Amino acid sequence: MTVFPKTVLIVAGPTAGGKSALALACARKWNGAVINADSMQIYDGLPTLTAHPSEEEKQEIPHKLYGALTPAEQCSAARWCDMALAEIAAAHHQNRLPIMTGGTGFYMKALTEGLSPIPDVPGDIRSRVQEHFEKIGKEAFAKELAEKDPAIAARIDMQNPQRMMRAMEVLQATGKSLSYWQDMEKQGGLDSDMRVVTVVLFPDRERLYARCDKRFAWMLEHGALEEVRDFSAQITAGNVPEDAPLLQALGFTELCDYLAGNLTREEAEELSCRKTRQYAKRQMTWFKNQMPDALFVDAPDEAAVEKIATRLQEITE
Repeated sequence: MTVFPKTVLIVAGPTAGGKSALALACARKWNGAVINADSMQIYDGLPTLTAHPSEEEKQEIPHKLYGALTPAEQCSAARWCDMALAEIAAAHHQNRLPIMTGGTGFYMKALTEGLSPIPDVPGDIRSRVQEHFEKIGKEAFAKELAEKDPAIAARIDMQNPQRMMRAMEVLQATGKSLSYWQDMEKQGGLDSDMRVVTVVLFPDRERLYARCDKRFAWMLEHGALEEVRDFSAQITAGNVPEDAPLLQALGFTELCDYLAGNLTREEAEELSCRKTRQYAKRQMTWFKNQMPDALFVDAPDEAAVEKIATRLQEITE
């Protein structure tokens, strides 16, 4: 079996695009360990809704950092990076190829390029920003952030509440735009002698949208609604905080609205699928712009694996 020392394979791409299948195929071929790089799958609590690997897949191939944190915890890119570096070292120690896979591009950039030295934000500022967001709503908050910090508004996803609140927190805590800190010399990440192959799964948009719809229907058939009901009960009971990151999982809000009687099941499913497709579209744009030198493949098939094999051979010769 071919061994690639000091090598990391990154399999990125939009939600529902087939990243897990491609990572699994690569792990079978090269004695790999699959390491999660998705900001929702890092948590336990909603494994079906956030598309965790199956128990059979986890038994066949080592899968790391799936459900590694409780819903009450916060996972920054820095924290994920520290955990990922430990798993990469462990995989290499076992002569396995570490395969990072997920849709959170910022995590992968942090791993390969390091992180900006952004100061810690005091808890009272974080709470104040969150309360303000909840009071005025996403649209008004986005407008306010764009007025106060147009530089960061041009960089981040202004539909993502966590990204927007993070930018406002840094602005209030430091008096400087998050973009100021992002432009400083980065720290941490992979060692400079590590060889990295980055693959972006970039399917045809029509096929991707169909996969988004099909996967959400599968989730509903396999217990996603019951997961949401149980998770909501944990929030009501005070066991999970109301600002838990998992509340941002695609489909969670819509299924809660269905359970509360505010939407029909059909309306909840349609709205969830629409938001998933919109999110996948934004991911594709991000990967195209932020990872232009990656190996782009259009399907998780044998042809893609062969292209990856060629790239791995090239960087290890």
